Amino acid sequence: MLAKRIIPCLDVDHGRVKKGVNFVNLRDVGDPVEIAATYEQQGADELVFLDITATTEGRNAIVETISEVASKVFMPLTVGGGVHSISDMQALLAAGADKVAVNSAAVANPQIISDGAAKFGSQCVVVAIDTKWSEVEQKFKVYVAGGHKPTELDAIEWAKQVEQLGAGELLVTSMDKDGTKSGFDLKLYQAITAAVSIPVIASGGCGKATDFNDLFEATNVDAGLAASVFHFGEFTIDDVKNSLKRDGVTVR
Repeated sequence: MLAKRIIPCLDVDHGRVKKGVNFVNLRDVGDPVEIAATYEQQGADELVFLDITATTEGRNAIVETISEVASKVFMPLTVGGGVHSISDMQALLAAGADKVAVNSAAVANPQIISDGAAKFGSQCVVVAIDTKWSEVEQKFKVYVAGGHKPTELDAIEWAKQVEQLGAGELLVTSMDKDGTKSGFDLKLYQAITAAVSIPVIASGGCGKATDFNDLFEATNVDAGLAASVFHFGEFTIDDVKNSLKRDGVTVR
């Protein structure tokens, strides 16, 4: 059995780490380079770095910040936000990212997934899916532009499509759960992992260390991601891994 990964996420807005609830009401958390180094010391398996305002403001991701983070930490780094083209992906990989996440750009132009996979390898291409349950339509709808704009895409069908296009991994965020600390959206991740064979990272809703236990016991995701609970010191990555080990879950 492959070891489950525990991944902290840095949501970055103009060079500062921020965190909100349901994608709004952002609070300043601190400097991304310092926070990244702390997570490496704690034993994080990877780090996800999302420039949460780049797309809505029509600018590119902060390559300089990525370069600085990559020079200080040696765990795998996935970067997203403001990625509009293959050249943007190339710039981030050159700056030290191991993987690049695309969301809005992939919805607008799915060819970027295939082109990225052909040029850099599928393992470098992560498709981020922000989704919210629609009671009216009885489906998980895909949102773009930092969670501000709904699309007509069904998240489960979109996940299947991006896998066929060459994505190597999915980063799936439950907008309903984001920042609520009420636990991961198990129904969402059961549906996603039943539909695809590529690795899935679950994001949104973690409130206590044992939420990771519930996630890995109830779904087939490969990794769990959290932000605020780690940022504000409610528990550490070690706490999560120790809890998982006690339940017999394989971790690194």
